Amino acid sequence: MNNYTMVRDFVLWGFSHLREFQVLLFLFILLVYMLIMLGNLSIITITYLDSRLHSPMYFFLCNFSLMEMLVTSTVVPRMLADLLSTHKTISLAECLTQSFFYFSLGSTDFLILTAMAFDRYVAICRPLRYPTIMSSQVCVRLVVACWVVGFFSIISPTIQKSQLRFCGPNVIDHFFCDSAPLLKLSCSETHHIERVDFFLSLLFVLTTMLLILISYILIVASVLHIPSSSGRQKAFSTCASHLTVVVLGYGSAIFIYVRPNKGHSTDLNKVVALMTSVVTPFLNPFIFTFRNEKVKEVIEDIVKKIFSRDSGAFR
Repeated sequence: MNNYTMVRDFVLWGFSHLREFQVLLFLFILLVYMLIMLGNLSIITITYLDSRLHSPMYFFLCNFSLMEMLVTSTVVPRMLADLLSTHKTISLAECLTQSFFYFSLGSTDFLILTAMAFDRYVAICRPLRYPTIMSSQVCVRLVVACWVVGFFSIISPTIQKSQLRFCGPNVIDHFFCDSAPLLKLSCSETHHIERVDFFLSLLFVLTTMLLILISYILIVASVLHIPSSSGRQKAFSTCASHLTVVVLGYGSAIFIYVRPNKGHSTDLNKVVALMTSVVTPFLNPFIFTFRNEKVKEVIEDIVKKIFSRDSGAFR
């Protein structure tokens, strides 16, 4: 080991093999990133401004939108800079910092989705006790718990990765500091860290997915006992947007992090990771607005107010 030079800087390879499309990729991802920020910020703003959306369901939705903005911002700005740069180097400290925030925020994201499923379960299966169970204090504590658990769970593996030795090569075949491509470059023993990463993936992806699945099984069983078809449709419509986001988010996460030999299909992993960090956060605001009647009603009222003011100003 003494004959090796320790590597402290890495190169994020990203999409460097698509050299002729670098500018087009930059413009496309920049546009999508701006729309992600605008869409999720709009959800937070209208929820804050309109009293009709001051309920636990939309409180969790605001936190989810904030989380989507933060997760995307840990990856996309650096990726945009690298697309136009010839020097794509990143230090080990910067790499571990990006990795820590990406996985801690991502873990919190899954926990908040689970809290949203629990909220829907209580609203549909325990409607009379809903105001008591999902009080404002309970909602705040749930969200704080999601943040604390998500962040503290990633501290230990991050510290362990900071103690690894890297002897070269130093090219990370990804557009951000994902765990598996980084561990492949280490000349230290990494089996323990890989097991910890896999355990955390099981915990935050499969366990939360199981809890969501149980919630929806109970919801479906309860909805089927509603006598009117309009009542059943209304109950299912309140869950449709959340369920769509769950399918999109969990599908890509399971493909990347909860499967054997997850570090080998690098190109495919990059495409799926791009879907997770860019495409899905872009689609989520549209899913939550176009599939939610109350949010559409609030947006329509805001648009009418804006146009009525503009028409009054021209008179």
